[in-house]
Amino acid sequence: MLKVAILDDYQNVSQQFVDLEKLSGKYEFKIFSEPFADETDALQQLADFEALLVMRERTPMTKNLINNLSNLKFIITSGLRNKSIDLEAAKKRKIIVCGTESNINPTPELTWALILGLARNLKEEIDNMYQGYWQTTVGIGLKGKILGLIGLGRVGAQVAKIGKAFGMQVIAWSENLDLNKCKELDVLPCSKEDLISTSDFISIHVQGGERYKNCITLKEFDKMKKTAFLINTSRGPIVNEDDLIIALSTNEIAGAGLDVYEKEPLPENNKLRFLPNALLTPHIGYVTAENYNIFYNQMIEALEACVDGKPIRVIK
Repeated sequence: MLKVAILDDYQNVSQQFVDLEKLSGKYEFKIFSEPFADETDALQQLADFEALLVMRERTPMTKNLINNLSNLKFIITSGLRNKSIDLEAAKKRKIIVCGTESNINPTPELTWALILGLARNLKEEIDNMYQGYWQTTVGIGLKGKILGLIGLGRVGAQVAKIGKAFGMQVIAWSENLDLNKCKELDVLPCSKEDLISTSDFISIHVQGGERYKNCITLKEFDKMKKTAFLINTSRGPIVNEDDLIIALSTNEIAGAGLDVYEKEPLPENNKLRFLPNALLTPHIGYVTAENYNIFYNQMIEALEACVDGKPIRVIK
């Protein structure tokens, strides 16, 4: 039987979405519900497996990992992009890498949960309600505020539409900004500098990777309004985390709503966990029943196709 590892099922829910028992005569599954301690740990625990079903970028599929898992034949990832898979290394070893479709709606929805949570001080007010207090903060409204989007792709475009519905002025910047899309959405294109200095809310919606790594540092925080909020539901390294902690600790900006981090899961002693002006969620932008249903079922579908010699949704 083909040995298959389902990685990083943190919530131990994969079997709620796909019936592994039906496949038990053909595959030997093992579910890993905890992250690996390090790459050495991953190499030891995954040595016998021929197929890995991976969830986003939770466990990086590095060149070292791929080269040293001698039995590995297939990597199936959720989504059609996964920048933590070394595709070149996989190609050299003739390991087939496939993906799944995904629903992008949950990430814009969570983005707005974070924006609204910051604007109306929801974390503090909710905590205070349980402590017996009543109306302890003064929030701000969204109408008339400037929403700056770093990235106007599929997710950024949805965030822009909702911003317009709230009566906000929406501006956007990225290195490959589509001016036709700006016109279609009634979004004002601008420079990075103007977006940083004028926005009341800055929301990040570009892809991870080297292009946008450290796109936001102390240099940018120094130019933001002291009343500005930063929201990141894209990838942690786009914002320099040490600089963000400084900016929040010194009230250089009003607050931040974060769903992604430099290291995930976020270490228990990370300073972000202790800042009152940081609204944190544990990378749940894509974590919905609808997405998991797509991910896990299409992972199995892709695995079956690979075993049959007719791989689908191949990532090159």
